[in-house]
Amino acid sequence: MSITSSGIGSGIDIDSLITQLVAAEGQASSTRLDAKEADFQADLSAYGILKSALSTFQDSLEALDDLESFQGRTAKSSNTDLFEVSVDITAVAGNYDIEVTQIAEAAKMSSGNFTSGEEVVGTGTLDITLGSDTFQVTVDTDNNTLEGIRDAINASDDNPGVIASIINVDDGLGGTISRLILSSDKTGAANEISIVVTDDDLDNTDTSGLSQLATTNLTTLNTAQDAIIFVDQQQVTRSSNTFADVITGIKFTLQEADVGNTETLTIALDKSGAKKNVESFIEAYNTLAETMTSLADYSSDDGATGTLVGDSLLRGLQNQIRQQMSSAVSGQQFGTLFEIGITTDAEGQLSLDATKFDAVMSADFTAVAQLFASENGLANSLSSIIGGYVASDGILSMRTESLDTRISSIDDARERLELRLEAIESRYIKQFTAMDVLVAQLQSIGDFLTTQLDNLPSSYSKN
Repeated sequence: MSITSSGIGSGIDIDSLITQLVAAEGQASSTRLDAKEADFQADLSAYGILKSALSTFQDSLEALDDLESFQGRTAKSSNTDLFEVSVDITAVAGNYDIEVTQIAEAAKMSSGNFTSGEEVVGTGTLDITLGSDTFQVTVDTDNNTLEGIRDAINASDDNPGVIASIINVDDGLGGTISRLILSSDKTGAANEISIVVTDDDLDNTDTSGLSQLATTNLTTLNTAQDAIIFVDQQQVTRSSNTFADVITGIKFTLQEADVGNTETLTIALDKSGAKKNVESFIEAYNTLAETMTSLADYSSDDGATGTLVGDSLLRGLQNQIRQQMSSAVSGQQFGTLFEIGITTDAEGQLSLDATKFDAVMSADFTAVAQLFASENGLANSLSSIIGGYVASDGILSMRTESLDTRISSIDDARERLELRLEAIESRYIKQFTAMDVLVAQLQSIGDFLTTQLDNLPSSYSKN
């Protein structure tokens, strides 16, 4: 707001006076708008806290709302150095005797000695076979060094998995020599490496020129071989160290062999995992219950109230959850949480009787799963309720959108108030300016009369 009158005629500080009058005009409305916005913002924050607690609770329910979540398996080996094992829910619980007699290896071969990677080997063609796949490499004057041949093998588009490299090793005389190493990227006895040379010197079998790289002139560093294990004394052979199709739901990855030693693999229901999920459910529920109580609480002692005290949305949510938690699941062996060792205290908090729960889990693991994960189970029923509130188009979203709209309307109201106060200010400026001008005129007349009276002859003054 801008004040232009200075109160020259009246001597009154018109600027300050108008500012105070305008502020007085808007104070009540501004205070009321601020209070409304604070209330709306507090409600938004409270709904945000509630939604967070509901989402955490919903996450805990997702770990319990499917029967598969209770069908996890654990795998325990008496010697983890021999193999790693992973299982899925299709694995049958039981014990298996496993003996690892041989691990799969990939073929590896070495050339003879060369002075360096830059030594010229020869020209011609190399027909390299890996397993049943053969590819050809042409060696000419552009790539006839040991390094050039290495690069040509690795760059071939038809290469089925032969990796060429050069190693520089001691020659035993204080110097170094270079060797071409050919390795397969596939394990298994069927994946041997062989090379047939067509040497431009017309001798394909000697130890000079390109024929130095023929199979007969290479040294075997590693023989390609299959992996072999015995499962309950039954032999199983595979080309790799991964056995994923021997026992349904179980995958072995071999680490090393130990001929003659049998190890025990135990597959069991993952009761500890299920128990952990139930404990997470209890923790999330208790946090949610505490949050709802705090938001809806009213203290008769000090008059303090929760942000959402009396809120119909919160009250309805509490009632729905309490009703579902206390209702029995029909058609199942266990119908209530109490039957599996979960109790509710006076404050509405859940607690787990671990001894009772473990006993029930051991007696009938599936029945416990059905209580939570059956079609009308507790987890599915509660998830349906919670989803109606936390979904993107759910009850909480609609409520917060309504609050956002109200907050926007307050901003609009502030703008209207500002315009009204500017109009009031303009009116005050005109009124006080007119008053000031009038006072100045009267003052001028008064001063004139005073001067005239002072100038009258003294005789008139005496009379």
